[in-house]
Amino acid sequence: MKSKRWAWVVLVVGVLGVAAGSGSAVLATLPAGVTVTPLAPVAQFGPINSEAESGEWQAQIETQGVTDVHVIQVTVQPGGTNGWHMHLGPSFVIVKSGTATFYEADDPTCTPIVIPAGGSRFEPAGDVHILRNEGADPLVNVVVQLIPSGQPRSISEPSPGNCPF
Repeated sequence: MKSKRWAWVVLVVGVLGVAAGSGSAVLATLPAGVTVTPLAPVAQFGPINSEAESGEWQAQIETQGVTDVHVIQVTVQPGGTNGWHMHLGPSFVIVKSGTATFYEADDPTCTPIVIPAGGSRFEPAGDVHILRNEGADPLVNVVVQLIPSGQPRSISEPSPGNCPF
């Protein structure tokens, strides 16, 4: 796990070095029309090593160190966005109402991933994406996130340039 942490440090230092060397700043994309409401206090768990199996279904979770678990509600007004961002741990997203439209930074075609109310999405750690409310009604998501303790829940990223917005 320490090697992954060092990889993040090297990546951040490298990005900052490239930005400084190019004479331009790397600008994060900012959220607009977004409200984040905690649904429970942040829970902390020590190391987890658990497996489960039922028929053909299997699950495994392993963490080292302390993990913060966030349970939040994200409300995005029509036309709003949470900006390009990523998370240091996995996120489980459930669309409570409205329609969520996600775009992936690594998709050169900028193809929308549209998830209606009742739908869900898994966001792996490090996945750079943007959430937009392209509908006429407020979008409400409930999100559960596992994040290394003390780290930010979301990290803003610069636009990857693959989408026209």
